[in-house]
Amino acid sequence: MTTPQSQPGRSVSAEATVDVDPRTAFTVFTDEMDLWWVRGPINFYDSARAVGRKCEPGVGGRLLELYSEDGSDALELGRITTWQPGERLAWDSSVDDVAIEVRFEPDGARTRVSVTATIPAGGADKGGTSWVRVVPGWLGAWCARRDGAARVPVESGRLALAVYYAKPATAARWLAEAFGLGSPDEFVGDDDQHQWIEFKVGTCSLMLFRLDDDRRADAAVTHVPWVHVDDLDAHLEHARSRGATIVSDIHQHGYRAYEAADLEGNRWAFVQARPGM
Repeated sequence: MTTPQSQPGRSVSAEATVDVDPRTAFTVFTDEMDLWWVRGPINFYDSARAVGRKCEPGVGGRLLELYSEDGSDALELGRITTWQPGERLAWDSSVDDVAIEVRFEPDGARTRVSVTATIPAGGADKGGTSWVRVVPGWLGAWCARRDGAARVPVESGRLALAVYYAKPATAARWLAEAFGLGSPDEFVGDDDQHQWIEFKVGTCSLMLFRLDDDRRADAAVTHVPWVHVDDLDAHLEHARSRGATIVSDIHQHGYRAYEAADLEGNRWAFVQARPGM
């Protein structure tokens, strides 16, 4: 009989240089988290209810996903273990076993922001390492435009588009380069990986997914509009009563959605809108 072996500890990291000094970068990261956090379909644990994100100051402060404006209803994402303004921020995740460290180091008049996520041996990662993937691009983009931007969160539009490719990562790099939709360097994944690839076009999301065998057999299912609605359950029942073919019932993966086919077999995804949309 073989004794199961625990997974070894590991860490992942990323960095970006932002156009502000270290103390400002720290303040932006913490006080303005709800401004630089991008409100995409899967960027909250419960995207149907989320109204924002908040970082409470100081050691022992909480990182929160807010479900009410006053914070009385919220999901605790982490507890701050290190608070050194302009230098270092760290927290332990409350949703898994990941520990996050963010360093702010001067680079001339700018700041090099590095993010490291550590998973202990045998520990679980249920989204804690996502900070490594999102902070460099999102924080940098906000720092670049914040001087002339309104200090209100930018909510996502109610219409999004999912496009299916045989090689989604390759397609993402091509779209970024050829059509100017983003930086090709953002899309470094393998085409065989199951990953979420999303462009922001204004306030709308353009999402790329892998074309599986079922979709290859159905030429009508290469583009799927995503429409956000106020009451998903009522919308489903109305669509069903009017003869729509329900391809998949309501399910939740951050976002809450169902998929239906129209009278000519085209696929549509309907997603529960957040309260602020």
